Amino acid sequence: MKTPSPNLNPTDSGNTKGWFKTLGPSLITAALVLGPGSITLNSRIGSLYSYDLLWVLVLSVCFMLIFTEMSARIGMATDKSLLTLIREKWGKTAAFLIGLGAFLVTASFQAGNAIASGLAIADLTGTSISFWIILTTLLGMLLLFTRNFYQVLEKVMLVMVALMIISFLVTLLIVKPSLSGIVSGLVPSIPEGSLVLVISLTATTFSVVGAFYQSYLVREKGLRKENLKAGVRESFTGIIILGFISSMIMISSAAVLFPQGIQVQSAGDMGKALEPTFGSWANIVFIIGLFGASFSSLTGNATIGGALLSDSLGLGSKLSDRPVRICILLVMAIGAVVSLAFGQVPLELITFAQAVTIFVVPGIGIAMIVVSNDKAAMGTLKNSVNRNILTIIALAVLIVLAFNNLKNIFL
Repeated sequence: MKTPSPNLNPTDSGNTKGWFKTLGPSLITAALVLGPGSITLNSRIGSLYSYDLLWVLVLSVCFMLIFTEMSARIGMATDKSLLTLIREKWGKTAAFLIGLGAFLVTASFQAGNAIASGLAIADLTGTSISFWIILTTLLGMLLLFTRNFYQVLEKVMLVMVALMIISFLVTLLIVKPSLSGIVSGLVPSIPEGSLVLVISLTATTFSVVGAFYQSYLVREKGLRKENLKAGVRESFTGIIILGFISSMIMISSAAVLFPQGIQVQSAGDMGKALEPTFGSWANIVFIIGLFGASFSSLTGNATIGGALLSDSLGLGSKLSDRPVRICILLVMAIGAVVSLAFGQVPLELITFAQAVTIFVVPGIGIAMIVVSNDKAAMGTLKNSVNRNILTIIALAVLIVLAFNNLKNIFL
């Protein structure tokens, strides 16, 4: 398969057709970020603290916007992959460590995606979760063998995102939340005992690894400098969709579960908790959205880990490259094997993923900022002063999160 040739022109940026042509990369990024873990966390926060932490979600989405837009510009500015640019600047070891770190993080979280994908269908059909874990993983693997994997991935993500929007929007309309509560939740405050969840929500929504891969996706799409306006706009659109879906889940939980004192422990609990109030079909609607989130993360998360591992080894970075597909298959296989062997994500695996994230994520953030300020690589798409101020603020948040995780895990 050849890399999709640029089929856009500068005039596309001003019309709806051009917008739809460029929407794919950010939808993929948004879909892989919004997985079962994000759904669980947003549901739990709403059930515990009502609307009070809605502002954290908004702020985290803003940070994600900053880094995703920067990554998109890097991808449009040069024909070289981001890890290739890092390799040229700091050597093979730096590029390998970043790629390996991203692979380990995605592989560690893949079991959760596999379990949630299987659980969603198992709940609806009353059948074995193991069967559906195997089937959904095989379905994700089969996508790799389609003739035009990137185009297929785009369409799959579009369908999954549509499922999530429809499902969670219907849920939101059913629960009829308080408008004044939503407005008050946009005012910053940290309720007693909520700090850990504030940090978790920020880290989950502000996915630097996902933002990093945006540069690869715009290259797969064939976007170049002349598509800057359209590329930047679609980057914003995808992440705003991420924030919109996440907020619907948190608001729904705040409207229904908080008044009843029901605490959410897993993504499936949210749908089950709605059933006594709105009937069994409300649970079905929510579970469909959960499947959309889980399966999109299962495929997207593996794509990131596999592509970055392959690129870090100098074996290729495009989804048409055989080594990339083999590495993606490896991530999916790891997730399925772990989920089938343990029936859940082992605590040790979660701790390992957090430990890797502590050291990898700030390094990725710094590397992206340095590359985006390289005049030779970026040309006219180099960071402006205002962009640098925003990215440094976002980077400071990353470092604080990393330090907090370091303290919790090792100290």
